[in-house]
Amino acid sequence: MRVVIVVFLLIALPRAQERPLPDYATFAAQVRTHLATDEERQSGYTFVERRVEQKVNGDGRVTSESSKVFEVYPGLGGEDRYRRLIEENGKRLAAATLAKQDRERQKTAEAYARSLQRPADRQKDERALEKARREYSDAVDDIFRVYEIVMIGREPIEGHDTILATLTPKPGVTPRTDSGKIMQHFRAKAWISESDYELVRVEIEAIDTLSFGLGLLARVHKGTVATYQRRKVNDEAWLPAQVTWTASGRLFLLRRLRLRGISEFSSYRKFTVETTTTVAPPAR
Repeated sequence: MRVVIVVFLLIALPRAQERPLPDYATFAAQVRTHLATDEERQSGYTFVERRVEQKVNGDGRVTSESSKVFEVYPGLGGEDRYRRLIEENGKRLAAATLAKQDRERQKTAEAYARSLQRPADRQKDERALEKARREYSDAVDDIFRVYEIVMIGREPIEGHDTILATLTPKPGVTPRTDSGKIMQHFRAKAWISESDYELVRVEIEAIDTLSFGLGLLARVHKGTVATYQRRKVNDEAWLPAQVTWTASGRLFLLRRLRLRGISEFSSYRKFTVETTTTVAPPAR
């Protein structure tokens, strides 16, 4: 009898613990209000970005690799961020090279400060910022217009409960933005924090071969996969942690190239006017 009870508990307990998924309309509305560009999210932080670019052959083996490490700071008007190159292919840049970068940046910052004293330039910056916000809002609208979004279930990621959803392009939909037109060529999976309504991870897959530069410069081939992951930093903000991508193209329209890229983001710090260029590169 005791064995029967134990077996019953093993079968019944997981079912008893299952919770229904959130109401889609309510959950989607919350997620929508939390969608923001990385530029906006990272604007209050300094951080380290490590970029790796690999060339791969037809068998998928890496034939060459290059890397760069940047200290990244909030940008001036008209730029998303300022990247200070500190390391290339595993070697720290010479002090003289770093000092030259800093002098050039100082000149740029001083010129920008002077431009802010001119009302026409301030208004130009404000108009450009407002235009970018409208374009992003329209692109978010296209996400919900272009895709059939279905919530699949729950999955834990780094200790956070997430809702897994699939995004499949709807047939016969006319996007209203260029971003929406690109979306039609990709399907995706998205993991969204159930408690914070924040995007935690995205995987996108090309369902068509997509050409850029009139088909002469680069192509993203059908089956290509890219991933994007965020991490909750200091228990206050979801910020980019890693992006991976693959693409192919032709050098001078002759030699075909296959490329793979990885960007890793770390060492986030709140930015203040006292912040100096002393962000530590990630340990490897």
